[in-house]
Amino acid sequence: MRVLIAEDDATSRLLLKRVLESWGYEVMVTKDGAEAWQALQAEGAPRLAILDWLMPEMDGVDVCRRVRDRETLQPPYIILLTALGDKESVVTGLEAGADDYVGKPYDPDELRARLEVGRRLVELNGELLKAQHALEILANTDSLTGALSRRAIITNLEREVERAARQGSRLGLGMLDIDHFKLVNDTRGHAAGDEVLCEVVRRVLGVMRPYDTFGRFGGEEFLVLVPGSGERELRDVLERVRCAIGSSPIVADGHEFAVTVSIGGATGGRESADDLIARADDALYAAKEQGRDRVVVAHAAEEDA
Repeated sequence: MRVLIAEDDATSRLLLKRVLESWGYEVMVTKDGAEAWQALQAEGAPRLAILDWLMPEMDGVDVCRRVRDRETLQPPYIILLTALGDKESVVTGLEAGADDYVGKPYDPDELRARLEVGRRLVELNGELLKAQHALEILANTDSLTGALSRRAIITNLEREVERAARQGSRLGLGMLDIDHFKLVNDTRGHAAGDEVLCEVVRRVLGVMRPYDTFGRFGGEEFLVLVPGSGERELRDVLERVRCAIGSSPIVADGHEFAVTVSIGGATGGRESADDLIARADDALYAAKEQGRDRVVVAHAAEEDA
């Protein structure tokens, strides 16, 4: 693990560096508080820091205060080295944001033990952040298909609706439904139906543009978000999705299924997410009524026309 040290005395700095390296740490050396502060702001900065209290330009306590004022999920663990052993000074350093302190001249065994405490806490924080990220992915991903979950796609839709209203731009929404999907489940079972769902998602994601969004709305229904699109552009995107799905049979449970989809689309700029979904749903119903395997895009709402 990397450790940043800030020490203005060259002899003390070299000695501390050699001691830390003998313990297996990778050491970044700075000669004063200003250098330390710059290094701790950099991307990939060390997660452990040992700062001398008394330094020119910016002392260790000032560095602590500045570090703690930054908003970050991975703050460094800071140990202050100080000859100021009175209780008032110690309290000042800890209140400034230091995690621990070691008196000077320091005892190597004590410093090593306190540094190990910091290392364990830094590693634990990293593990907690990884677990949190994994939970966020699970919460935002449909467990079967890998598309965005219902909650995530609705959250994205609401965010895009707000952005469109704020910027005066357009937003396209497509609602996709797999035609006669119930027949797959009824004739070949739900395992085959799950295979079909997963392949539909794979084909859609293969033709999606980087700035469009796709998620499972429920059952065999999915939503496609197309920011900045009018009716013509939305229709082009949805037709590309429809063709990708129906381009060739889908093999599931050892059988081929000619899978088609009906898609309803709607564009808006100032209406709510619920209203946009309702208009896309109406267009989807129209696509079903007109024979399925087609795209129907509703005309813009009057307030957006």
